[in-house]
Amino acid sequence: MLTGDIKKVAAKVAADLGIVEYYSGLLPAEKVSHLEKILAEKSFAVAFVGDGINDAPVLARADIGIAMGAMGADAAIEAADVVLMDDDPLKIYRAIELAKKCMSIVKENIYFAIGIKFLCLILGAVGLANMWFAIFADVGVMVLAVLNAMRALK
Repeated sequence: MLTGDIKKVAAKVAADLGIVEYYSGLLPAEKVSHLEKILAEKSFAVAFVGDGINDAPVLARADIGIAMGAMGADAAIEAADVVLMDDDPLKIYRAIELAKKCMSIVKENIYFAIGIKFLCLILGAVGLANMWFAIFADVGVMVLAVLNAMRALK
């Protein structure tokens, strides 16, 4: 955890969140230098969560910048890759789960669309597909993909 807060506050938050390693009293440039060290040693994606103007440089530099948008500074919101419109850090997990679900739906839609178009191509080559089948392969598949994507709203 990289924070500009005093050590006492940082220790309490780190203990509450189960974070073992934390650095307190950091200026924005010091946060960036700590992040650079982490990025140099990493074999994983590094996410940084912040809400203040002092977090903007680190949010922009991290692999994934997550801004807490309800009370966050405009600079942090602009620099982040993801903006949560709530100040609850537990929503980060929900956002990750939603992103995984969306990616699986996107993959399903891609495979479905390519499969139907390939089928239309094969049937057209042997003379079994007409213009209406081709229209379904284009417009109908798009409508079905949109309906499938709406599952993410649940």
